[in-house]
Amino acid sequence: MQYINGSGYNIYFNAEVYNYLQELLVPGSYSRIFVLTDENASADCLPNFLANLATELPIEIIEIEPGEDNKNITTCTQIWEALTDLGADRKGLMINLGGGVITDMGGFVALTFKRGIDFINVPTTLLAMVDASVGGKTGVDLGSLKNQVGIISNPKAVLIDTSFLETLPAEQMRSGLAEMLKHGLIADKSYWNEFTELASLSTDDLGALIHRSVEIKNEVVTQDPTEKGLRKILNYGHTLGHGIESYFLENEDKTTLLHGEAIAIGMVLEAHISVSLGLLELTEYREIKEVIKALYLPVVFTAQDIEEIIALLVHDKKNEAGEVKFTLLEKIGSAVINKTASNDLIINAFEDYQN
Repeated sequence: MQYINGSGYNIYFNAEVYNYLQELLVPGSYSRIFVLTDENASADCLPNFLANLATELPIEIIEIEPGEDNKNITTCTQIWEALTDLGADRKGLMINLGGGVITDMGGFVALTFKRGIDFINVPTTLLAMVDASVGGKTGVDLGSLKNQVGIISNPKAVLIDTSFLETLPAEQMRSGLAEMLKHGLIADKSYWNEFTELASLSTDDLGALIHRSVEIKNEVVTQDPTEKGLRKILNYGHTLGHGIESYFLENEDKTTLLHGEAIAIGMVLEAHISVSLGLLELTEYREIKEVIKALYLPVVFTAQDIEEIIALLVHDKKNEAGEVKFTLLEKIGSAVINKTASNDLIINAFEDYQN
């Protein structure tokens, strides 16, 4: 699979991953390699990764507990301390092997340790492959509020080995699929159309779809690396999706939703808002709703849930001058940014989602 050229770094796939590492990790290139991973990726992916890592450089493993609830400054402090205890210097290299929590937090830790060391992202989940590891966004959550503290800065490289997906549970695959659906909805109708016939797709098709999804995201972030304009289209489904994700994360009586599960709901809701504002045709909204609701289990929202989710929107990073900003659709394959919507339209969208 052809590598993709990012802004100052490359995204490699499968066999090229290990060819690149063999050329990079020669004696004298780095003082030491630090592999940041979590318990899941350590058990399922780390042995295969290390077996293919042909280098004489010393390697240290830093393992943390998995899950979004560990994506915080406390965990960062533990990693900084581990790096210090292991004698890391400014010629160290951090390899972030795991899902989006690892690539987001590992990048942030690397960029701030001794004012910055090189890092490489090796995503092991579908979500991290097509979204979290690409584009240079790093950071951690502040309480239940997503990605409130972070830096945008690119890695040395992103290395995608799709064989890691063989270890992934079905619900994690569906979580990553949400971002792929989003890429079609905001930028490529023909790509979206491929997902309307999921039953006929093979494993080989998945590799090509992942490559195209990464291409779409990379095309956007290369043009607008710091999210001044175009990059905001990637936020489709995320204004309400992040609110839903945060709300379910902080409420003990709710079953925590995976990122993609929350974003899938957010995409349906924000497509409905798009219709309400006269941007999107009703027929296209119904198509979006039908495809997404066929893939994801429905979630029930009470009036109280909806009220509290709306209250969380004020913390969204995309807001400007106190106004909640949405990315919406004008048609499948084309998005518009910086739109506002009344609470009534948001409530109506929730009601239609549950219909």
